[in-house]
Amino acid sequence: MRFDPFQRRRLPGWIPLALAALLVCADQALKAWARSHLSYGAAPIPFLPGLISWQLTYNTGAAWSLFSGSSVVLAVLRLLVGMGILAYLFLRPQPRMMALVLGLIAAGAIGNTLDGLALGRVTDMLYSPALSLVTRALRAGSFPIFNIADSCVVLGTLLLIVLSFVPDRRAGQRL
Repeated sequence: MRFDPFQRRRLPGWIPLALAALLVCADQALKAWARSHLSYGAAPIPFLPGLISWQLTYNTGAAWSLFSGSSVVLAVLRLLVGMGILAYLFLRPQPRMMALVLGLIAAGAIGNTLDGLALGRVTDMLYSPALSLVTRALRAGSFPIFNIADSCVVLGTLLLIVLSFVPDRRAGQRL
């Protein structure tokens, strides 16, 4: 049996909502832990040597510190995107894979929204020496320090791109 991301069966609207809630909770818990156990500006602390280290920093912008100083505006935009995606998923159940991918993206948007509104900045604590090797080789500096919410948005977006290349074998079925 072959994998078909466009299965006829759709996920009930509550499943992507539950996934998003779980991921937002994990993101907020790790951010709270980082703020209480890590020191801002300290050297990275290896967690999985060579792959992931702990290093606390804050971001008032978006990825790679774009739009720095715009945390409230970005938080409102993230909230609109995250809640819009969840409302869409609840009102119009999607094929399984699409529902999960959109749930990931919504969780990431909402996770960073909470920091932006509550703290005026987003807490980041995951540093990847391996990814930094790649970005330095490309002369792009170190890879940004990130969090679970960022990972959800990036993974969800990458999966969305991959899904766009998977042919739909049923006529008339859309993403």
